[in-house]
Amino acid sequence: MAPARDDARTSTPIGAERDPRRVVAFSDGVIAIAITLLVLEIRPPEDTRDLLKGLGELWPSYTAYGITFLLIGQMWVNHHVMFDHIHSADRLVLLLNTLLLMHIAFLPFASAVLAGAFESGHGERTAIVFYGISYVGAAILFNVIWEYARHGRRLLAPTIDVAGARAISRRFRPAPVWIAVGTGLGVLHPLLGLVLVAAFIPFYWLPIKGEIASVKRARESLP
Repeated sequence: MAPARDDARTSTPIGAERDPRRVVAFSDGVIAIAITLLVLEIRPPEDTRDLLKGLGELWPSYTAYGITFLLIGQMWVNHHVMFDHIHSADRLVLLLNTLLLMHIAFLPFASAVLAGAFESGHGERTAIVFYGISYVGAAILFNVIWEYARHGRRLLAPTIDVAGARAISRRFRPAPVWIAVGTGLGVLHPLLGLVLVAAFIPFYWLPIKGEIASVKRARESLP
């Protein structure tokens, strides 16, 4: 049976499978740069005669910074959740991961647009839709990468069983819908839409119990 498995891997049209550690290292670098760039979008008040008032008026920038920082941090955590259990990456995984990083690198700009609209009081609806679409794309790519990797378990490590893989899928699947609903609500009421998107943060920082149980079972089965 083992030789047949090896033959199936070498004959795959997607390309050779590679150690994903370089994928993770490169991704960590891109995410670190994106999350650091966020603070550069907060501009100090030009008029310092009433500095306290000027700093207070920057609340949209602080809000956009905080929400986006935590969301990108959340993506970093969930990226590690995926690649802790993906033992090899073929060319399609590399492509999908590159597209995911492209979305993440774009988020500081989307955050700046959101903050600018709320600070000026104009274009808030367009800004929340623009911001939401940026996140929906990333959330969809998370699902696509994970579902592709776990299909047939060809790319998954033995550290996770079927139940654990399903638990991760159950956590990832609601994300695009959740953000899309928040974006849609933002068309009607921008601030409420932003609150709904922000409510996404605490839920997705929770540990995935099924994944934890799966890893524990795998460790206990080791000799």
